[in-house]
Amino acid sequence: MTHTSNLDINSFLNQDEKKDLLRLLTAGSVDDGKSTLIGRLLFDSKKLYEDQLVALERDSKRVGHAGEEIDYALLLDGLKAEREQGITIDVAYRYFSTNKRKFIIADTPGHEQYTRNMVTGGSTANLAIILVDAVNGVITQTRRHTFLVSLLGIKHVVLAVNKMDLVNYSQERFDEIVSEYKNFITRLDIPDVHFVPLSALKGDNVVDRSTNMPWYSGKCILDLLETIHVSSDRNFVDMRYPVQYVLKPDNEFRGFSTSVASGIIRKGDSVMVLPSRKITKVKSIITQDAELVEAFPPQSVTVTLEDEIDISRGDMLVHPNNMPRIERHFEAMLVWMDEKPMDANSQFFVKHTTNTTKGRIDTIRYKIDVNTLHKSNIENFQLNEIGRVVITTNKPLYFDPYTKNRATGSFILIDPITNNTCAVGMIIDRMASKDLPSRITDMEVQKIQKGQSLVSLKEREKRNNQKGATIWITGLHGSGKNQLAFTLERKLFDMGAVAVLLDGTSVRSGLSRELDFSQADRAEHLRRVAHICKLLNDQGIITVCSFISPNEYIRQQIAEIVGPGLFHLIYMDADVEYCKQQGKDDLYAKAEEGKLHDIPGVDLNYDIPTNIALSLKPTETDGEKVLDYLSGKKIWPVE
Repeated sequence: MTHTSNLDINSFLNQDEKKDLLRLLTAGSVDDGKSTLIGRLLFDSKKLYEDQLVALERDSKRVGHAGEEIDYALLLDGLKAEREQGITIDVAYRYFSTNKRKFIIADTPGHEQYTRNMVTGGSTANLAIILVDAVNGVITQTRRHTFLVSLLGIKHVVLAVNKMDLVNYSQERFDEIVSEYKNFITRLDIPDVHFVPLSALKGDNVVDRSTNMPWYSGKCILDLLETIHVSSDRNFVDMRYPVQYVLKPDNEFRGFSTSVASGIIRKGDSVMVLPSRKITKVKSIITQDAELVEAFPPQSVTVTLEDEIDISRGDMLVHPNNMPRIERHFEAMLVWMDEKPMDANSQFFVKHTTNTTKGRIDTIRYKIDVNTLHKSNIENFQLNEIGRVVITTNKPLYFDPYTKNRATGSFILIDPITNNTCAVGMIIDRMASKDLPSRITDMEVQKIQKGQSLVSLKEREKRNNQKGATIWITGLHGSGKNQLAFTLERKLFDMGAVAVLLDGTSVRSGLSRELDFSQADRAEHLRRVAHICKLLNDQGIITVCSFISPNEYIRQQIAEIVGPGLFHLIYMDADVEYCKQQGKDDLYAKAEEGKLHDIPGVDLNYDIPTNIALSLKPTETDGEKVLDYLSGKKIWPVE
């Protein structure tokens, strides 16, 4: 008896494991009855446990919205806020199975502000049930949800005309709604559409055929779900194996693990590794339980290869005669999912299959109104907005158009700062570089003609968290100018600031190499340095300058060239006697012997500066006071 029971159980489990899986979503306006329909499916197909039935009857009386009848929607509306308002806010997932098939149902919100939730729920769905209230007919939300279903590449749609009991089960009303809906979907790519009149609350045409609508000869909802053919929706032609993990438990074994994205990979197949384009053969296909001859989506397997090839996460195995697109530029439909509006100047992480790279949105072709399908021009995306864009990535992606391959045609954009998912995208196709749109506007053309940068100072400050400034360090030779300048540059760099050091030796070795140390040439030398500082400051870069610059009038000219608010003078307060003691190159001794001329502090006057930002002693060369000054002035960091 026990042996027979075990056989029966094993037979049942084997049969259950082989059942096909259908992923579906429900969508519709508020109160169209999505949750009620799914609740009724579970209830009438006897897929509820006894304690769930008891809780359902109790909650129906306490918080239900179905009068004296059982409120089947309570089986799905799990959030407290949803139950109180009688609406669905989050995506509710439910699993059940019948003798013929397994089901995963995503009950998605009806409100427009939850468009991103519907996109999330529908991203893996094979079929969509779109509910229409028989009283209200096809409304704006019906069109919006149908467009989203089309956008997501869902090939099978069931238009469930609900609440037929409220229109006396009228065939005429049902035909009106079907006709209007058919006129709308001719503009969209949905190949398989079914129409079912029903009453979710009463149970008509949900699990059992309705006796109230003898004029309807089609299938009920459950019968449709059990029999609709979805296995051919998967792409079994284009083999794509994006490596997720390199498995190397010891020196003897090296395999590459992932889920097969599309196509069929077989033992002995010739495969090409992207991006290296090396060709090898599949040695074995391994699972936890056994070694396979072939694998197909969505199986998770480990593949070993006959040759030692350098392969890492993000690489892809394909058949050499069936290649994906390998491009940096492509067009895509984008759904913005972040509450923070899109920043047109930002770069994002692009997560595509197992590959991640940086990328940018080059242009927005148009925004599409999901309610009317009207196209309009916009500068950026707000939450839940959808549009067509051109994206450029830092390194090539290996993709197929989304309509051909959902697995390799989809991607997400991630904010590199917050790590939030900003958007989901469906790739339309690649773009040749010559077809890429120009992002240069008429105003930008005028700037180019004037020699003005297309990147604003404000944008640079935001990117680098600093303001352009010139830190001009003056003082006698031997006063500690250079030690302070070089130390300051090192510390700014280590802390993430963008700083450039200019000193007499480096500038005179190139830019001012033809100039001597006469007063006229010294003034020209410093004028050139001032103009370099201005150019760098206009790029938001901090310049650290170490020059004796002995003449007060010249220093004022330098400040004028650099610009108001950008020039910050630091004086190394050391007298000539101290500097003579510090000098290691005998410069002062040679000057006193008459071997050198025009040396400040000896035969050339040094004007002690008056309009200074900081005065430092020769021992204060660690840069800390200067860093405090920059922070106080919000030069670095700005925030």
